[in-house]
Amino acid sequence: MTPVLESERLILRGWKPEDFSAYAAFCADPERTRHIGGPRDAFQAWTSFASMPGAWALHGYGMFAVQPKDSDGVAGHVGLWHPPLIDEPELAWSLYEGFEGKGYAVEAARRVQVWAAEMLNLPPLMSFVHPDNLASQAVAKRLGAEPMSPTELRGEPRLRFRHVVPA
Repeated sequence: MTPVLESERLILRGWKPEDFSAYAAFCADPERTRHIGGPRDAFQAWTSFASMPGAWALHGYGMFAVQPKDSDGVAGHVGLWHPPLIDEPELAWSLYEGFEGKGYAVEAARRVQVWAAEMLNLPPLMSFVHPDNLASQAVAKRLGAEPMSPTELRGEPRLRFRHVVPA
């Protein structure tokens, strides 16, 4: 079961069926998905959406839906992504259209970092970021992450960042 985490302005929670339309719109947007494999049709989006609650059952962690406290809607997702092709969980984040520029990605990711350290006893997390994704690089830097050696993920170049455990 997905825990519910709160920060000053956000609720990080499990996924609800009514979150799918916002997720599908995100997945269909070529601009928002250009650094994560490109747009997906509704069926592909559903498969990806359904895998997020499934990760919680398999790992005991996964991606949270990000909900602003002043809204019933979902603003994006943040959490730990850990497919079998990577050795450790990645701290990952994405915001949906209209929710950028408010500091939500940093606030949500920082809350996940604290939860992962305190509740899961995980060491400092890492993140992959596409070299052209300047917004995500800025989030990683605002979180205090340090660059690691670049790598590839799914055949594409990726920068890697090692986060620090927030005090």
